Amino acid sequence: MKRIFSGVKPTGHLTLGNYLGAVRQWVEVDQYAADALFSVVDLHALTVEHDPARVTRLSRQAATLLLAAGLDPERCTVFVQSHVDEHARLSYLMECVATDGEMRRMIQYKEKSVRARESGQGVRLALLTYPALMAADILAYATDEVPVGEDQTQHVELARDLAVRFNQRYGQVFTVPKATHPKVAARVMDLQDPTSKMGKSHENGSGIVYLLDDADTVRRKIMRAVTDSGREVVYDPEVSPGVANLADLLAAATGCRDVAELAATYDSYGALKKDTAEAVVELLRPVRERHAELAADPAYVEKVLRAGAERARGMARPVVDRAYRAIGLLPAF
Repeated sequence: MKRIFSGVKPTGHLTLGNYLGAVRQWVEVDQYAADALFSVVDLHALTVEHDPARVTRLSRQAATLLLAAGLDPERCTVFVQSHVDEHARLSYLMECVATDGEMRRMIQYKEKSVRARESGQGVRLALLTYPALMAADILAYATDEVPVGEDQTQHVELARDLAVRFNQRYGQVFTVPKATHPKVAARVMDLQDPTSKMGKSHENGSGIVYLLDDADTVRRKIMRAVTDSGREVVYDPEVSPGVANLADLLAAATGCRDVAELAATYDSYGALKKDTAEAVVELLRPVRERHAELAADPAYVEKVLRAGAERARGMARPVVDRAYRAIGLLPAF
């Protein structure tokens, strides 16, 4: 059976974009179709200025939400990245194989380093080298496929390059992974800026639907969504991105496959917003309810994460140990 790995970074509250763009695919498809590992990649949250207590809180919340969304620990491995030492162990080897130029070409480094300098915070070295850690996340598990959005494809390509380079120089150790783009995933845009992806760490959350927003908050955000200057409801992402985003959300929430045909059934923005809001409320209701149950039983969540880390460690350690021996490090006694 093929093996897949994917993760979520605890830098903000998980959003509708995270759910429709990734988590629902993990729940409905990936955990049944593969030997699947899903991780809260908390080490990646340390590359920029952060509040330690917030990272802890968001890591626990993200893990709980993954379970609430439907990941079954009997079918897949759910764990926290920092609980498995092999990620950090292999990350250094990846830094030894990667080049400075490869790190500096990463789009996210270019964007985030500019913001860090503008804010006067300085640029942490980890922000430059974290793609090596991301490669380690993937390669430690002999991963075949990594389901990612288009914006993360560059990181998987780097992992492929590092795996091939390591294998050629030091011997066959790593499986060369490939990026896959989920067929059922939806690209969700910010409700107030429909030309930008809905992100979980934006300062202004008025255009973001968070998975734990209550029903009234979800309705209010969607009813206030930016549409367009015209009045006709036409599905055209280039000309009318606001309307297209609402139609995409409605289609994703209701399972409609023909978004253009769905949009054509509406004669007003108000009606489209109202139906989209109700559909999203109903989509997220069971996730919020299950999250409340799990949050009230932290011992269960901790048990799942402990078992997940143990299982992940058992998969990763032999691979990382082989890599250490191959590159010339003396085996531990």
